[in-house]
Amino acid sequence: MHLLTAVFFALVALCAHSRVYLKDDLSSPNWESRWVVSDWKKDKGEAGEWSLSSGKYFTDESKERGLKTTQDARFYDISTAHEEFSNKGKTLVIQLSVKHEQNIDCGGGYVKLIPADGLSDQKEFQGGEHETKYNIMFGPDICGYTKKVHFILNRKGTNHLINQEVPAESDEFTHVYTGVLYADNTFKIFVDGAEKKAGAIPEYWNILPPKKINDPAQSKPADWVDERLIDDPDDKKPEGWDDIPAEIKDSAATKPEDWDDDLDGEWEAPKIANPEYKGAWSPKKIDNPLYKGPWVHPQIDNPDYKDDPELYAFDSFKYLGIDVWQVKAGTIFSHFLLTDDWDTAKAEIDVINVIREGEKKKKDEETAAKAAEEPSPPNHEDENKEDL
Repeated sequence: MHLLTAVFFALVALCAHSRVYLKDDLSSPNWESRWVVSDWKKDKGEAGEWSLSSGKYFTDESKERGLKTTQDARFYDISTAHEEFSNKGKTLVIQLSVKHEQNIDCGGGYVKLIPADGLSDQKEFQGGEHETKYNIMFGPDICGYTKKVHFILNRKGTNHLINQEVPAESDEFTHVYTGVLYADNTFKIFVDGAEKKAGAIPEYWNILPPKKINDPAQSKPADWVDERLIDDPDDKKPEGWDDIPAEIKDSAATKPEDWDDDLDGEWEAPKIANPEYKGAWSPKKIDNPLYKGPWVHPQIDNPDYKDDPELYAFDSFKYLGIDVWQVKAGTIFSHFLLTDDWDTAKAEIDVINVIREGEKKKKDEETAAKAAEEPSPPNHEDENKEDL
């Protein structure tokens, strides 16, 4: 009993320390009380309108809602506030669902995590030249053949993109994207709960200077031979090689019957490529006996390199915002989650995966119903039998 009691209190302590900083699946319809639409681009008529929608395919409209972009070729900027927190010494899970119901051709589907001092007025949230400062940008981005998951970390005012491609989904169903930063300076990216990329942050973001650099005191020796092949000194150009013309007169050509030398001038046969012409001569290549291989620059420790065990950490998070441009509108954003608890995120992933399967089923049912309504083609064989 004592062991069970200890395990119980350990689980209680773990749950007590786990935090959910933001959780919004838009099931509550009064979204405008929680989300602030930016005024950016409104004066130029380039700001798109948002709506609350569950989309075309759903199984429970009240539980499958999201913020939907409604106008083509527009900027969309909106944000929500949450309790301020730092992820130092803790796991940070960033999660959202994205549904490109319009079969998107070019547009963003990502969110930005903004510190408290990055936004004094949510109506001023913006991208572009005077972009609102953010710590992290995460989520899918689709444009033509480019279909990738962004994971950008901002350090000292510079945005650093993950240096490897992570594929994003672009069909018309709901998908869930999860980015995790761990206190041991590692990360993971999940799409629909499947791990797509994981590793050490210093290896996947070029934030730190390189550990090694080329030794500035070293240079390739002047007598270093890095030509693997050289001209064969014993190979000589055959006599008469240059006497062979590239073109010759077409022996099969004949003077046209209506050719008039007085009017047209003296007739000459047209020229054709000479089949015996071999082009410019060059000697054969042989292995260079002096070849030493490619020269490798010796490296030394970079004096400017300094490890940073807190690349994962940020002092402040206060707002989550969507700042995207879309050529074709219709994307639905939902299931926003910021937490330090993986189990909470996994439970949401399971819910969203069920939603997606429900959407697929609804579409299949619609497709089958439309096929059943289509008139059957006439059976000409039966008509022929009646005539007989």
